[in-house]
Amino acid sequence: MVCAAEGEPVAGEQDAVDLLGNAYYQGASWVAVPVSRLGEEFFRLRSGVAGGVVQKFAQYRMGLAVVGDVSPQVERSDALRDFVRESNRGLQLWFVADLAELAERFAG
Repeated sequence: MVCAAEGEPVAGEQDAVDLLGNAYYQGASWVAVPVSRLGEEFFRLRSGVAGGVVQKFAQYRMGLAVVGDVSPQVERSDALRDFVRESNRGLQLWFVADLAELAERFAG
């Protein structure tokens, strides 16, 4: 399921649950969320927002792809840079530049 760039922000666990419900209804196994839908708190790891959202996706065994340029956020945080790198090595959360890169990840 690909979320539109416009829409309600994904600002916490309840927003993640709402996305998950919609994704299950559509029969999706992954949800692609544009960076524009994620607030700055998501990228500030100490806030716990990213952890809460990712945990909900993991609990429901659904993949989450953050789509778009996260380089400005990564440049400000070594912890976020490490989080992005480690996430991209796994099978639960990916940070990709665009939908074409996401399609490549699925094909590979």
